[in-house]
Amino acid sequence: MKTARGYLLPATLFAVPLLIALVGPFFASDDTTKDVPFGANDRLGTDFVGRDVWNEVLLGGRSLILVAVAATICTYVVAVPLGLVAGMTRSRGLDELLMRPLDLLLAVPSMLMLLLLVSIAPQSVWVLVAVVALINLPDVIRISRAAALSLSARPAVEAMRLQGESRIRIGLGYVARSMRRTLAADIGTRFTGATYLIASASFLGVGISPQSSDWAAMVDRNRGGLFVQPLAVVVPALLLVMMAVGANLVFDRLLRNEAR
Repeated sequence: MKTARGYLLPATLFAVPLLIALVGPFFASDDTTKDVPFGANDRLGTDFVGRDVWNEVLLGGRSLILVAVAATICTYVVAVPLGLVAGMTRSRGLDELLMRPLDLLLAVPSMLMLLLLVSIAPQSVWVLVAVVALINLPDVIRISRAAALSLSARPAVEAMRLQGESRIRIGLGYVARSMRRTLAADIGTRFTGATYLIASASFLGVGISPQSSDWAAMVDRNRGGLFVQPLAVVVPALLLVMMAVGANLVFDRLLRNEAR
């Protein structure tokens, strides 16, 4: 019972924006260009061009969350195998070949790289997914490599080598499986970081049309009228904060219960 209560707040914080993002478009009107007069039927009022804020909220989360999820998955699919190879290899040359190019990516601020890559690439959702995954790639590879280095030095790994187990079997059967807690601890932060980058791109009007129905774009469009119509800014911003905080709390709770 105590465990279930511990998940209540994190799950609520994460589930509310997630449900609105995934289910909201089914209950929203696709005609976002039509002016909606301010009246009793407007739950959250209208934005600066007369569009229904509640309708925009229902439409604005799906693209953001799906892109963040896709970018996070792509990051781990590419980064974990590379980090595992770099951490388990006995060849210093291969380790240098894999890790040194990452230092160049780490030296460039993530926001600067996002603006540069998105501005020169075609405006597409999949381009934005690839760019966000590329930005997060060096950090996840380094975390995976550090975890693999520590695990590959354990006596259990040496015993498996002496028994004639192949490096692939050792890597996939023991090292990769033992890395799951480290990666689970990182994935919440990485998902939040991907959400931040995508929201920042939307806020700055790159990677997505400034007039599209998007929570971050809503904040950007309506911030000039914050004191006139605060709900058009506060509601989407609050949903973004709830999703980020909720995701980190859920993963933190999962790891804490697994450690007991």
